[in-house]
Amino acid sequence: MTPDHPGAAPADGAPSATRHDLHLGRRLFHLVNGVSTATAYALFFTHEQVIHVFGTIACIVYVVDRVRIAYPEAVARRAPWVNRLFVRAEEQVRESAMIPYAIAVLLTILTVPKLAALVAICTLAVADPLAAVVGIRYGRRRIARNRTLEGSLAFCVATLVIAALVLGRGADAPGLAIAGVSGTIALAAAGCELLPLRIDDNLTIPLFVGFTTWIVAALFGVPLP
Repeated sequence: MTPDHPGAAPADGAPSATRHDLHLGRRLFHLVNGVSTATAYALFFTHEQVIHVFGTIACIVYVVDRVRIAYPEAVARRAPWVNRLFVRAEEQVRESAMIPYAIAVLLTILTVPKLAALVAICTLAVADPLAAVVGIRYGRRRIARNRTLEGSLAFCVATLVIAALVLGRGADAPGLAIAGVSGTIALAAAGCELLPLRIDDNLTIPLFVGFTTWIVAALFGVPLP
């Protein structure tokens, strides 16, 4: 049950965390999901197989989330840990961030080369929650709404490392070209993350990073198999 007015305390079992809280359980879940998907795609599945597997997972996530929204009292009573660990207060009566997350990962896999998709998915899984944790815990210099210099630097560095590792292992190109591509991707992704868009960043980050990786790699002459 939602509060009658904004200042009311949340009902027992209802989600209470907001985007300004560390909410480490949710962020760890976010990280594990993305890294697991990227690892499975890199090592075990073909492009067609991962589309079928992750498409099925995305459908299940969507149905489960609709059930959560339709029956909040049942979730609060029978599985309060779901709200405590994974759901924000503002998501109690609307879709959770897992929906755009799943859709964006699926669209990224569908539309860009494999290495670009791996960079994008790992950026969403690792750099995004890392930036949030660093920004909340250590952020002192605010540079945009809900963004700090410290968090943005963490995002940029994490994206740089991810791109360098993925492209360094998978692309047949000189190290200098890989470094140039990785640095450009990191700067572009950090810039995108700062934009005050009214679209969930779980949707924008992987799509932007995926297409940016594809384009920048082509400009630097780095092949993406």
